[in-house]
Amino acid sequence: MAAAEDVVVIGAGLAGLVTACEALDRGRTVRIVEQEGPRSIGGQAFWSFGGLLLVDSPEQRRLDIHDSLELARDDWARSAGFDRAEDAWGRRWAEAYLEFAYRDLSPWLRSLGVRLFPVVGHAERGARTPGGHGNTVPRFHIVWGTGPGVVAPFTRRLRDAGADGRARLSFRHRATRLLVEDGRVVGVAGDRLADDLTVRGEPSSREAIGAFEVRAESVVVATGGIGGELERVRALWPARLGAAPRQAVRGVPLHVDGSGLRLAVDAGARLVNEDRMWHYTEGIANWDPIWPDHGIRILPGPSSLWLDHRGHRLPSPNYPGFDTLATLEHLRSVGAEHSWFVLTQSIVEKEFTLSGSEQNPDLTGRSIPRLLQRVLPGAPAPVQAFLDHGEDFVVAGSLTELLDGMERLGGDGALDRAAVVAAIEERDAAVADPASHDPQAVEIRRAREYVGDRLVRTAAPHRILDERHWPLIAVRLRTLTRKTLGGIQTDLDSRALGADGAPVPGLFAVGEAAGFGGGGVHGYRALEGTFLGGCLHTGLRAGRAV
Repeated sequence: MAAAEDVVVIGAGLAGLVTACEALDRGRTVRIVEQEGPRSIGGQAFWSFGGLLLVDSPEQRRLDIHDSLELARDDWARSAGFDRAEDAWGRRWAEAYLEFAYRDLSPWLRSLGVRLFPVVGHAERGARTPGGHGNTVPRFHIVWGTGPGVVAPFTRRLRDAGADGRARLSFRHRATRLLVEDGRVVGVAGDRLADDLTVRGEPSSREAIGAFEVRAESVVVATGGIGGELERVRALWPARLGAAPRQAVRGVPLHVDGSGLRLAVDAGARLVNEDRMWHYTEGIANWDPIWPDHGIRILPGPSSLWLDHRGHRLPSPNYPGFDTLATLEHLRSVGAEHSWFVLTQSIVEKEFTLSGSEQNPDLTGRSIPRLLQRVLPGAPAPVQAFLDHGEDFVVAGSLTELLDGMERLGGDGALDRAAVVAAIEERDAAVADPASHDPQAVEIRRAREYVGDRLVRTAAPHRILDERHWPLIAVRLRTLTRKTLGGIQTDLDSRALGADGAPVPGLFAVGEAAGFGGGGVHGYRALEGTFLGGCLHTGLRAGRAV
């Protein structure tokens, strides 16, 4: 006989955990089924840097950042570019998220014991450049404890609920179909997989040793997107972004393959905006990989020189940390399978942060002594490890040596050495002239006006060819797959909607599987901090509705 619960959640990532906890608070019984092992609880949120977009937060006000709900709405609308009939629910979810980020998110986090790092980051800062998109002001709040610090309150609550029998976590249970009776989703069935002791993120066995079936009043799809399935990403790649990249690195494990989306569609849910996706252009190969083609994203400050594969300087607003999608579109339009950062030791020490909880042990471990080492001379230890071992890095004691290394690493004969030198000289002349109107030089000076950037994110302006700041460094960058912006269309209760716009009885979707709400809350572009935030927001709404 099939087991029965009030709620079954497919996927033990953050959105699923939040849904489960909120449902438990309402007196519901909950079962979570997850194809990976217990080490994978928290999903992609565990790996994350822990960034959240908040609006007019106490942290912003303490730093004299003048934000408002109206300004955030304007930034979101311009970045999203909603232009489809399918965007009706995405618009509603965007407004709901901004209200949540403005009024409720900060006090709710505090009630959970989650604290925020006091310096607010300025991610996606392209809004102030001509034709750019993003955040007009800094809004990127980092959780003290990064991704694991966000996940921990929910795993604790689930453990407590498990101890008294109200919650069950069934790991190594792979959902293969939803149970549908008389048009209503009434449960989930699938394979019980053999135990597997692989570490978090490593590919695990798919050996089936049995079957399972769980019936429930409400079924919640919380299985994430498609970022680990490179062929699926390429198949859905939109023509507006140019040709799909042939050489990409994965920002998520292989099991992030979109399988849950297919289950929902088979049960009658509507999948929208599949061509909208969010991939980064600052990807580097992990020198100590966990999954195949494991990539890490550089979170850069504004000072590095960005060149395409030929050595040509990228035009405004395509500067480090400014406008992710515009930069991706430009690089694909010129056929660049890779691009380059060119910088100095002084810039890498101050401006390079690596995305991911494991790449930031000071923040993840909540260690103030280790955090203080960031202001000392030398690159942070994780960054230094990539300088020492990373296959994408060239460290040189002269310009000739740098160019030789870039040619070797590029491997396609496309690099124009003269173009690289000309771009460096152009950038250096602009940075050395306080009156320069060069857009990147203007933005470097503007960044230094904000105390947060001046303290931890933006190096004092200097010429790349100033030997006092050497060695010279070049970094080969590739596309790094990450997020699905489209997904299962949902209403504001996270109920999955069918082709006719009506809810599919018994079926809900949250997190990335729902395009972080409505099948596309971000439209074409994200403001950053809204992926983790979107998991929290959609999970809260689902948990209060199931």
